[in-house]
Amino acid sequence: MRQLDTYGAVRARLGADALGVNLWLPPALAAALAAESRARTRLRAELDARRLEVVTLSGAPFAEGGGEKPGESSAGKPACKPADTSGGKPKPDSIAGASPAGASAGVAPPNSDAAEAAENKADNKAENKAENKADNKAASDKDPDWTDPARREYTLDLARVLLDLLDEDAVRGAVGTIGLGRREGWAEAEDKAAQGILRRLSHGLADLAWQSGRAVRVGFQPAEGDVLDTPEQTVTALSRVDKDRLGICLDLGHCERTWADPAAGIEAVTDAGLAIIEVRVAAVPGATTAKWRAGIRQLFGKQGPLTENLTLISRTPTPDQITNDVTYLLAELAAHGLQPENEPCAAR
Repeated sequence: MRQLDTYGAVRARLGADALGVNLWLPPALAAALAAESRARTRLRAELDARRLEVVTLSGAPFAEGGGEKPGESSAGKPACKPADTSGGKPKPDSIAGASPAGASAGVAPPNSDAAEAAENKADNKAENKAENKADNKAASDKDPDWTDPARREYTLDLARVLLDLLDEDAVRGAVGTIGLGRREGWAEAEDKAAQGILRRLSHGLADLAWQSGRAVRVGFQPAEGDVLDTPEQTVTALSRVDKDRLGICLDLGHCERTWADPAAGIEAVTDAGLAIIEVRVAAVPGATTAKWRAGIRQLFGKQGPLTENLTLISRTPTPDQITNDVTYLLAELAAHGLQPENEPCAAR
């Protein structure tokens, strides 16, 4: 709980009534929390005691040791996160943004068993082929990609947990995950297996929305060397997904480093109908560039915000550093005439 205490301290220093936090939960803990409502209630009580709110969960790392970069936070209502690597305990991931006023969950009834059975028959063939190939990998591989059903189960566990952690007035939340898998070795069999698993993920999210009346969306994060990397690769790879429930978790630093024109890339992604479910940014004084600012203007310009959640990545997750980073990010936004829809609410 020391990590939660850190973000409680950040909330107090910012003078915010509440601070949004993004948690990373290892798979075993996510599964235990998803199965035990009393454990979710206890976690919610710990968050409430520190006036911390959760709108997003991170499912990018998989192994118990973690693997995310330390200190992320998000702003819409900004939230802060340290990705501490102690296994088995929830870790604040960053400052999380709440859904904008007026957003609706878009609840839809779950798919019928007959429809799922028809899709599953075809999906199983592709999954089995990809799984046979995956079996040849080292048994110590602890970070499955989206050809492995374990990734779907982990993500759905996070969605189940998130529904009980959301604030009462939140209509939906988000889970971030990897950019499908590594591009090297990704062929037709892997693509077919992943598409089948993504359909089942969408069905699972629809079931949860039908049961709870609130939605959880999943954002896939483009990264260098992943199936999702350039804007063109991202649009192609996600062209057949359920765009109401699946979209993009955009790392603005990745766009700045590897996309020729981040603003044009963002426009290409959204023009293809893909929602930018979460944006992750680093805001270090003196380190923000013209490409970074162009991306920010594209995301939060005159057409209105293209995302509900802005996550601030703090490389040194101490109360002082996180507070300084949040303050700097808000000043950068204000310099462009931009203002988060909600007041800052600490780490995500």
